[in-house]
Amino acid sequence: MDITALNKQVALTWIDAFNAHDLEKLLALYHEDAIHYSPKLKIRQPETNGFLRGKSSLRLWWADAFQRLPQLHYQLKNMIVDEEQLMMEYLRLVTGEEAILVAEVLEIEDGIIIQSRVYLG
Repeated sequence: MDITALNKQVALTWIDAFNAHDLEKLLALYHEDAIHYSPKLKIRQPETNGFLRGKSSLRLWWADAFQRLPQLHYQLKNMIVDEEQLMMEYLRLVTGEEAILVAEVLEIEDGIIIQSRVYLG
């Protein structure tokens, strides 16, 4: 499998794991010291300035999200993939809330996410 196809598979696995709220499968896609940025982090955890580092921090962040929002679901709309990164555009869907268009950039090395950045539309 070429690198671009591998990166696309990482993204599809990421969406599936997130929608299943499968924390272990999701975290398995990330490097131990991965960096994650999200504007939602700035709101919920202002002390982070929007950044998390490492799987243990990601675990706490997503476990909290899955517990607070058991109906949280992402609907993939578009994906652009190359050998080093990919950009996904998806709808963030939560019952009772307006859908939010999200763009997320994943930087990938050897099939492992080393950095992710979320942008809300």
